[in-house]
Amino acid sequence: MNLFSQLLDPPINLLPRDGEANYHGVVLNADVADYFLACLLINIEWKSDEAIIFNKKVITKRKVAWYASQPFDYTYSKITRSALPWTSELLDLKNRVETISGETFNSCLLNLYHSGDDGMSWHSDSEKQLKQNGAIASVSLGAERQFIFKHKKTKETHGSVLQHGSLLIMKGITQTHWMHRLPPMKNIHFPRINLTFRTIETNTIE
Repeated sequence: MNLFSQLLDPPINLLPRDGEANYHGVVLNADVADYFLACLLINIEWKSDEAIIFNKKVITKRKVAWYASQPFDYTYSKITRSALPWTSELLDLKNRVETISGETFNSCLLNLYHSGDDGMSWHSDSEKQLKQNGAIASVSLGAERQFIFKHKKTKETHGSVLQHGSLLIMKGITQTHWMHRLPPMKNIHFPRINLTFRTIETNTIE
């Protein structure tokens, strides 16, 4: 099986200014992407996502998982999660992403969207534990979904459909100037897994 399929060279920057969101296209062929989707659905320790909103704990239908090279604690939406050790499939995907991107990563946050009813609201990945202006590599498996950026100052939006087996890499000052979201899509009846490979700065860990 080919390692890469429909790889865009060079990748397309989805943003006109103030950052880089480089879409590499489909980097895993259909058989490989299907394999990883099936494995991750079964082998990942999924948990319902939680957030503190207006001092109330909210549990979403979307499920999440947090894995890393060390048992890093990671806090977002006012909830702290402790990392699990890499699975063999996650290490395989990490190595593939690092080969394509030339970046290195020590952690991965996974989201499981059961159908188009599940989505993600506007946010930036700018938590203090993350490497400042570091790359975040987003791998999409399963249902193709719209992904949208919104500039924090001008409010302009730019988006793209993220394909099954595709790779998007956000880096530089992107998180400073842009928010992003995954809007619900009622016509989608299949699951999607998104993996975001990240770098935790170990000098920020107490």
